[in-house]
Amino acid sequence: MASPESSVHRPDPPVCLVLGAGALGRLWAAYLPDNSRGFIPRKRDQTGHCRYALVTPTGEIRPVNVPWRQPASPDIPDCLLVTTKAQDTLTALTDVLQHLLPQTPIVLFQNGMGSQQVVAAQWPDRPVLAAVTTEGANRPDADTLIHAGLGETWVGGLNPAGCKAQSRVVTALASSGLIVHSEPDIAQRLLRKLAVNAGINPFTAIIDCPNGDILKQPFYLEHIDELCREIAALMHHKGWQVAASELRQQIEQVARTTAKNTSSMRSDIINGRVTEIRFINGWIAQECQRHHLPSRVNHMLTTWVQDLSAIA
Repeated sequence: MASPESSVHRPDPPVCLVLGAGALGRLWAAYLPDNSRGFIPRKRDQTGHCRYALVTPTGEIRPVNVPWRQPASPDIPDCLLVTTKAQDTLTALTDVLQHLLPQTPIVLFQNGMGSQQVVAAQWPDRPVLAAVTTEGANRPDADTLIHAGLGETWVGGLNPAGCKAQSRVVTALASSGLIVHSEPDIAQRLLRKLAVNAGINPFTAIIDCPNGDILKQPFYLEHIDELCREIAALMHHKGWQVAASELRQQIEQVARTTAKNTSSMRSDIINGRVTEIRFINGWIAQECQRHHLPSRVNHMLTTWVQDLSAIA
């Protein structure tokens, strides 16, 4: 007897719905094929289409027109891309998943660590995957999306059901034309991205500067080595052998590559939004404390950014 999933008609190309119409969500929606994409509305007034201009890395300007689709629409999605802020993910998914088939893969694009594990624990029988991307995107205004730099994306399962769905999810995302890899060890990939975010985002938010400018700032230079030692000690505890000097090298390479970019954390502070600091440096500080490891700098950066967010 065919499984429920195999009996469902799958159109070609795959249908991907996006939950979260921020910069990253709009980036994926812009590149996915026209007839296989849609945003899931989170507000009652989100109907019709979401229209914006995409500025490609080469400077070309393309109009983008993405429909708002209810998750219970006739188009059964092949996967759900979740590009909400980490702190919003659980609530947003709780509202949506009751309308989706239990075999629909959930692909989490959140920064930091913690929210992915909560989702996997909340829905252990659903296919839950995580994605790590180096694609650069930002929104200078409500109607414009800048694809600031071409990158790559790695996707891996967070639970057994997610691992089984991994191949078809990678195929679905690759229909965008962006570079997508299947990642057998997504947990380590998440930790690597976490280390880079922890070494760039809070400094840009506190100093109030683009990514590349932190590299010559006294505040950054004073704290970066101790920060990397704290992260390296935690990674060692979790089975990833990495030197603090290697972490600093990776952080500064990304800062130089994205020198003119504004980090999402700095953007959140500027626009008076809650940041994801507790899922980045906050998560590191919490894990360090739990395992009796030093966490002074991560704790200091977390508190400072939270204070800035409260002021904003």
